Amino acid sequence: MTNNLYLDINIIQTVPSSNLNRDDTGAPKTALYGGVTRARVSSQSWKHVVRHAFKEDHVTFSSRTKESVQLLANELRKQDGSLDEEAALTKANEAFKSAGIKVDKNNETGALLLISNGQIKKLAQYILNNDELDKKEIKKVLKGDQSLDLALFGRMVADNPELNVDAASQVAHAISTHEVIPEYDYFTALDDEQGEDTSGAAMLGTIEFNSATLYRYANVNVNELVHNLNKEDAIAGISAFIKDFALSMPTGKQNTFANKTLPNYVMVTIRQDTPVNLVSAFEKPVVSNDGYVEKSVERLENEYKQTLDFVDQPLLTVALSKYNTEAGKTATNLSDLLEQVTTELTKVVEDENTND
Repeated sequence: MTNNLYLDINIIQTVPSSNLNRDDTGAPKTALYGGVTRARVSSQSWKHVVRHAFKEDHVTFSSRTKESVQLLANELRKQDGSLDEEAALTKANEAFKSAGIKVDKNNETGALLLISNGQIKKLAQYILNNDELDKKEIKKVLKGDQSLDLALFGRMVADNPELNVDAASQVAHAISTHEVIPEYDYFTALDDEQGEDTSGAAMLGTIEFNSATLYRYANVNVNELVHNLNKEDAIAGISAFIKDFALSMPTGKQNTFANKTLPNYVMVTIRQDTPVNLVSAFEKPVVSNDGYVEKSVERLENEYKQTLDFVDQPLLTVALSKYNTEAGKTATNLSDLLEQVTTELTKVVEDENTND
């Protein structure tokens, strides 16, 4: 029996001309790594679209909002049709204040609060069944019934740290495996109704973009996720996370560039010692005149093999790739990869002591 169980997700994905994640000037985000400029997509940006994917796939999800009081009031009225809007808002206000969460005169929390649908429903039930509110009971409700995104990405409540939820997952900023040079699209727009005697554009501007082959990484502390949820939901949730992390993409300037691509390579590893980010494979940037993907995959697998001199042999390594792979088992498609991971996790989690 071990106290550690981690899952690593490594992805290589090429993206054409795009501006997935902008900085304050509207330019694609970048990072300096290995002495050269890389394309970068923030972890927050990718987690945001994963949460949306959970919603579209009907996986349990939360709302990150200042409108939690209103959400609770709506649920109170749904469960008790005799309540009017004012009475429901009053009860909802009292519940959040009892939990130590500040609410302003507009019935908004001071900061965004991540709260699951299950927590809203259970809190409404508790309020309707109890004339006197117990802070400890409210805390218990707000710590239970966690949605997958809440259990994975955690929650910080500045007003009452007792309501914090430790994240079971870490998501790295995606960076290009190679150097990128910023490019600019100069564009003009014509007025369809301008007269024949009028020439020139009605509008002009520029958009900064780049093209990149990205290395993407995330991990899951499996035992922590089991602690936040339960064994069955944690295993199912990890499968959903791998799928939606692999297939989702931030939507920055998507209508302008139509840059939605699929991963070229996915490798999932289950470890008992420590999570391992393999980005050091690209500290020396990939240099190529005929494409970066194949060389990036080769670099990644070589780095994976070299890490085995420092860490324990993983319980499972499975890769999905259109290239020959020498890292563990191979998967014929994404469903096969998810099935192999689920089978191994089900076997291992049964032997884990998740209460430590």
